[in-house]
Amino acid sequence: MPDRRITKSKYTADRGMPGAFEGETVTRRRFMTGTAHTAGGIAAAAFLLPSLGFAMGPMFEKKEESWQDVGPVADFPDDTYVPKTIQISSGIGEVGKSTVYMRKHNVSIDGKMKDEYDGFIAISTRCMHLGCPVRVTAAAQRFNGPCHGGVYDFVGRVDGGPPVRPLDRFYTRTRNGQVQIGPRFSVNQELRRFSPRDPGEPLDGIGQYLYPSRPSIRKIPNT
Repeated sequence: MPDRRITKSKYTADRGMPGAFEGETVTRRRFMTGTAHTAGGIAAAAFLLPSLGFAMGPMFEKKEESWQDVGPVADFPDDTYVPKTIQISSGIGEVGKSTVYMRKHNVSIDGKMKDEYDGFIAISTRCMHLGCPVRVTAAAQRFNGPCHGGVYDFVGRVDGGPPVRPLDRFYTRTRNGQVQIGPRFSVNQELRRFSPRDPGEPLDGIGQYLYPSRPSIRKIPNT
């Protein structure tokens, strides 16, 4: 039985391709087009890959949980806030420090404790509008953002102005009579805990889908 398989020639002239020359296997037009596409792809990757790495890299960083002493239990009343300075970024000196407002958990104000990390309330001084520092006004029992008029109530919920969510908080615990402060977390208007978000990122409504949790953030146990 005769072999009916037909082997296609590798030469462009034999295949009747326009602009073909005798003995060539790739037309000059196709070669130049392929070269241009390859060069364009390399150039685009040179711009896009560093940008993607810069934008997405922090999402997958492994961050170690750290705890630091902020004072003995007796230092913190349950009806007013005490400012404490903490280290939020190591290795950069004073720039890596920040202030938090702290008090003891008050059942009449805060309700039932969530868990062992809720015995003391530690509230961030970073406004959830654009990140400006807020200050507490004891007489009015309010937190005020001086930059854009953000106002928060005594537990840090938004009470007026442009902030999109309550003030962030920090985990706390007690060890050997000392109150310790741990990682930061974000809360919505019901004070439900979320992995930390940046200022301007809402957690309620459609915001929870626009600003999802970061996969690198490890939650504290029992939260």
